[in-house]
Amino acid sequence: MTQPTPEQVAVFRERVYERWRAEGRHDLPWRRTADPYAVLVSEVMLQQTQVARVLPKYEGWLAEFPTADALAAAPLEAVLRAWSGLGYHRRAVALKRAAETVTREHAGVVPRDEAALRALPGVGPATAAGVLAFAFDEPALYLETNVRAALIHDFFPGRDDVRDAELIPVLAAVLDRDRPRDWYHALLDYGYAIKREVPNPSRRSAHHSRQS
Repeated sequence: MTQPTPEQVAVFRERVYERWRAEGRHDLPWRRTADPYAVLVSEVMLQQTQVARVLPKYEGWLAEFPTADALAAAPLEAVLRAWSGLGYHRRAVALKRAAETVTREHAGVVPRDEAALRALPGVGPATAAGVLAFAFDEPALYLETNVRAALIHDFFPGRDDVRDAELIPVLAAVLDRDRPRDWYHALLDYGYAIKREVPNPSRRSAHHSRQS
């Protein structure tokens, strides 16, 4: 599609925010913090993994490894044991390596810079954008499975093999740059709700992968 019009953007934002106010998942524990390390942990845990599987693990992980320095210093065996049940154990290894890099190169503080975030092991564009949006309230372009579902459902009806290159300009157009953290919480929940009501629109993405 072409760029959405200002009127389409306004209608879409109101639809997303209205549903979030009424049905949003406001009690998710990672939404109650802006600590960059805690946000990074949640973003890595949620990579290709459903919220229901992350919920029992997230707070226990932070209790055992409350900072990047603590995770960097922990034995790998303890890290893998704490990760058990989330699958894709290579993510735990990468997260520990990321913590080691943060400790060594950033004085234990997860960086605010996109390039520095993407240089961390296991951190790709979506994870870096998630940290920027949720920890720092930065208007990053955060494209993950629920966001894809929302955009494809509303802006690409009837289309298959929708490419991320087509979604990114739409994502940039609809982004509420005055409150990106709230916007992405709302947009994630809108996409989640859509997937429960209609056949998952993100399956019409050229980049679709199934969550565990």
